[in-house]
Amino acid sequence: MGWSEVGGTVCPIARALAVVGDRWTMLILRELFLATRRFEEFQAQTGMSSHLLSSRLKRLEADGVICRRRYSDRPARHEYRLTEKGLALYPILLGLKSWGERWGGFDANDQPAIEVVHCGCGQATGLTLTCSACNQPFGARDARAVIGETFAVERAERRSAFRGHGQR
Repeated sequence: MGWSEVGGTVCPIARALAVVGDRWTMLILRELFLATRRFEEFQAQTGMSSHLLSSRLKRLEADGVICRRRYSDRPARHEYRLTEKGLALYPILLGLKSWGERWGGFDANDQPAIEVVHCGCGQATGLTLTCSACNQPFGARDARAVIGETFAVERAERRSAFRGHGQR
């Protein structure tokens, strides 16, 4: 399966990666969650070329992750906002933040680059996985993935095609 075909699979992880699966897009999302709204500020904070930034913003808009709003008519200028679909990516960014803090080579005594503070209580918070049925915390060792029938068939077809053509 080529990268251009990833969005056509029944796997929800692959479909999500088809939309947000590159580092530049994730940096744009980081900036949106940090309240960056304007093109020049995205460019300054990410170091992206204007062409690359423009293409990523257009793709996010086409995918419904962001919307563009005009804030000036002369000259025509726009700002970018997360849609509900974009806001739903928040746990992904929190997960990357948490992983990066643990495995990114930071000193445990370093001040965090970003602290997430819960508006309701004013306290710093982080990513916590809890079971939606019993409310108990869990991790990778406490859960298992069950592959659905359609995805199992898709995986078997790829395995068969790989053995027949791709393996050497």
